[in-house]
Amino acid sequence: MSELAAEAGATKPRADWLSPMNRRRLDAFRRNRRGHWSLWIFLVLFVITLGSDFIANDRPILVSYKGELLTPAFVDYPESKFGGFLAYTNYSDEFIADEIAANGWMLWPPIRFSYNTVDSFTPQSGAVAPSWMMSRDARCAGYPLLAADPGCNWGTYHWLGTDDRGRDVLSRLIYGFRISILFGLVLTVLSSIIGVAAGAVQGYFGGWTDLLFQRFIEIWTSVPALYLLLIISSVIAPSFWVLLGILLLFSWVSLVGIVRAEFLRGRNFEYINAARALGVSNLTIMWRHLLPNAMVATLTFVPFILSGSVATLTSLDFLGFGLPVGSPSLGELLAQGKNNLQAPWLGLTGFFTIAIMMTLLVFIGEGVRDAFDPRKTPA
Repeated sequence: MSELAAEAGATKPRADWLSPMNRRRLDAFRRNRRGHWSLWIFLVLFVITLGSDFIANDRPILVSYKGELLTPAFVDYPESKFGGFLAYTNYSDEFIADEIAANGWMLWPPIRFSYNTVDSFTPQSGAVAPSWMMSRDARCAGYPLLAADPGCNWGTYHWLGTDDRGRDVLSRLIYGFRISILFGLVLTVLSSIIGVAAGAVQGYFGGWTDLLFQRFIEIWTSVPALYLLLIISSVIAPSFWVLLGILLLFSWVSLVGIVRAEFLRGRNFEYINAARALGVSNLTIMWRHLLPNAMVATLTFVPFILSGSVATLTSLDFLGFGLPVGSPSLGELLAQGKNNLQAPWLGLTGFFTIAIMMTLLVFIGEGVRDAFDPRKTPA
């Protein structure tokens, strides 16, 4: 009996928390190699950029000074802590570096520039070409000791060059990727919650509720969102949350029609009528019986909504109506490429980054759509 139980346990599927239908959908998504690998690549890039502060920063990750362990990446220590007198500590300063080296050590990230760090040791003013395109003498021409200067090392190279203000492009790219994806994810989640709730109420109750909601949506979608954004931007300074709130006012409408149609189709099913006859509340019926069916069609649109949200933020930043000036942004990088045609690395970096991001999201969306398609999912 114990051998039979062990054999049964060995053949038991690992994803027992999934229903048989969802297991078939998961297997169908895995068989779509393009969508499956795109999801993994996207997740790896997203997780890496979540730790942007540990990858690209003008402050050390850890500092050991006189027996005390400090975390400059998270805490702003005054220069007086290291024998100086300024309110802000420049850890690249020769005095601070020598003082810490004499009394401890510093652990730097791989890239010693943050998204807003202006490199004062660039060999020329304005946009500088990527470091791998120049010799060591040319790369270190701006340092006091030229090629022999210890400050000119791998961590201070500009692997994708600098922009017209002397800021490292790779650092801005990493931080900009993180902001774009986080903005898109938050906007997609909030839009989906509001859109699904509105569509569920419309489809389930129908009648005057559905009619009034539909007329309101028709009027609301006729409001020009771009003009409203321009008006609000002229009154208050745009920020991440202000921009998110403005776009959320209009983005929630995208899922209403799909959810409404699913609830209209399913509200008169026999098991729904039986639940009503048993006295089950409307909220319970909507949540436990109708919503799972509606989510099948909804989930197939989520990756495309995410890619649309990222594209919207990029477009607004490119036009100058997005995030505040100086924020790391893929759209701002494209705008710099347009304004600095003599520095093609700016435009090419922004273009290929956005193209790769959008391609991965579209492939993921196609994989999810095929996985939920009953005509392509084996019974």
